[in-house]
Amino acid sequence: MNLHEYQAKQLFSAAGVTIPDGSPVFSLAEARAAAEALGGERWVVKAQLHAGGRGKAGGVVVTEGLAALEQVAERLLGSSLVTPQTGPAGLPVQALLIERPLAIMRELYLSLMVDRSRQRVRLLASAAGGMNIEEVAATQPEQLHSVWVDPVAGLQPYQCRQLAFALQLEGGQIRALERLLFALYRLFLHNDATLIEINPLVVSAVDELVALDAKVALDDNALFRHPELQAMRDLTQEDQREAQAREHDLNYVTLDGTIGCMVNGAGLAMATMDLVQRKGGRPANFLDVGGGATAARVAEAFKLILSDSKVRAVLVNIFGGIVRCDLIAEGIVQAVREVGVAVPVVVRLEGTNAEQGLALLAASGLAITPAADFSSAAELAVQAAQSGVVQEQQI
Repeated sequence: MNLHEYQAKQLFSAAGVTIPDGSPVFSLAEARAAAEALGGERWVVKAQLHAGGRGKAGGVVVTEGLAALEQVAERLLGSSLVTPQTGPAGLPVQALLIERPLAIMRELYLSLMVDRSRQRVRLLASAAGGMNIEEVAATQPEQLHSVWVDPVAGLQPYQCRQLAFALQLEGGQIRALERLLFALYRLFLHNDATLIEINPLVVSAVDELVALDAKVALDDNALFRHPELQAMRDLTQEDQREAQAREHDLNYVTLDGTIGCMVNGAGLAMATMDLVQRKGGRPANFLDVGGGATAARVAEAFKLILSDSKVRAVLVNIFGGIVRCDLIAEGIVQAVREVGVAVPVVVRLEGTNAEQGLALLAASGLAITPAADFSSAAELAVQAAQSGVVQEQQI
């Protein structure tokens, strides 16, 4: 789960991390009141959405005077902002962050993330802050400096100094970075975060280290421990189908293809998408119904797939180990009858009660095509997506 910048900065402030003076606002009147409360004649107006690249898309604007601030706030509030990370539809802007500008001496990059390959929290820092860190990693990898924290020993002062020296910090700046890193590390662990990113982390004119931006991603699986964080979830920033899938304990990710895939097991789902691609098709989604799928859950999964207007065919690929194929078949029949499916459906069932499942599908009287094997299922689905017709094969 991602947080908005203003929410992340609230966590930062509570942890002792220095942030710019500012206030989140949700209306034009609140924007004016926040600017007046901050004082001065210049303010930074920042659109709040779960995507990077806001500045290049006109979502971060330095304004002078209340009239200019109100003009920018009116333009952004209620709009959809398109950035390189949002896709062509963009994301809705329902909140702004109004901040007082800072005198910036240097811009740095800092992040904490879970490095699964090392089973450690990785601290990554760069003197090339304010830039696209992926581009820096590709073209100037020597600009990136990392330390990995042993989960037993925890973050050590020497690791903080190591990063400080790599960033060419001096004097009080070194001690400031150490305090900052320890605060962020505690915040990372306490909130079950998967990513904390500050880009840029700025050195101010008075040698303070200030989090000018803030990005926090949390582990969805740990949210039951943090109801106060779960309450910060903004569903308007998430794919509606993915949000709906979570309500039914389904693992769903929207893709840009035309073949809807329903599979049980993440590994089989990945293999199914790979085979569809190899056969010349493009998957419209990743959807894992899980090992303990029920007929009701399968029906919801089917409805979810068909809610995507891009889907031209549906491929169901089930290996019955824990889950029974006859239950899957019942869910498919239930969903097809309820939704009124207008696209071809190809089903491959293998494993526990596969014969009973195929018999249920055959007896349903619905336009569902069984596949003899995994490869045939993918070929039939690709063929159906391209022509709208399935050439049935003998099983």
